[in-house]
Amino acid sequence: MRHYHFIFVFLSVIMMTACDFRLKSFDDDADGASEVKIQRYDRIESLYLTTGDFSALQQMNTDYPIETRTLVEKVLRIGHVDDPEINATLLTFFQDSILQVMISDAEVAYANVDDLNAKLTDAFTKIRGWVPELKIPMIYTQISALDQSIVVGDESIGICIDKYLGADYPLYQKYYDAQQRSTMTRDNIVPDLLSFYLLSQYRLPEELFRDQRTRDLHLAKIQWVVNKVMGTNFFKSQYINIIDRYYTNNVGIPMATILSDIEYAKF
Repeated sequence: MRHYHFIFVFLSVIMMTACDFRLKSFDDDADGASEVKIQRYDRIESLYLTTGDFSALQQMNTDYPIETRTLVEKVLRIGHVDDPEINATLLTFFQDSILQVMISDAEVAYANVDDLNAKLTDAFTKIRGWVPELKIPMIYTQISALDQSIVVGDESIGICIDKYLGADYPLYQKYYDAQQRSTMTRDNIVPDLLSFYLLSQYRLPEELFRDQRTRDLHLAKIQWVVNKVMGTNFFKSQYINIIDRYYTNNVGIPMATILSDIEYAKF
């Protein structure tokens, strides 16, 4: 049950991007608005992990083959999805009594995600207003045994709901400090997801990636943009303050230009 600080998580998640993820979890209505609907992979996953229901396993493999491969091979890292014994390995992995309680608690906490759908719909509508060519990913929920928070693919984002059970969730007390637990709440899901999404779309070139200050400013710029999307200063840091001062003094720059700009020497 490993924890990664946000900046290191974003670095590792970007490296996990695959080329074959499914596209889109939204419907275009008559007005052209994009309604995000989270896919509930976690419900099928939890049914298999708690009961061993073979039909649930079949549904995981037929309806969500890429998500299942990602869970097994890249999130849990317990083997390859084509291994003959991988289904038993996956089931055994989650038989720990603590994990079984956590699965149940996550399903209760996220029985309804209408609030997240609404927030994500508003957020992606705003982002697409700035950058119409950006694709809206297929968004799904899953149980990850506390290994990840957000998992990003080319056209898919997984929300690990077991990492967002609240700062006071008893199990977290054993593995995370107070600062870490403060970020493991339902309110953090949308800003975290948007940050990882934008970081995956606007990456630093390898030659700039080596410089720590450049990486800090790049992350801060993405978080500053997410603050604008959310309409509140959700993320706070000295580097975000630097970004904010610059763009406050240089009004009128399109958000698409801000997102693609990698000239950090001017800050």
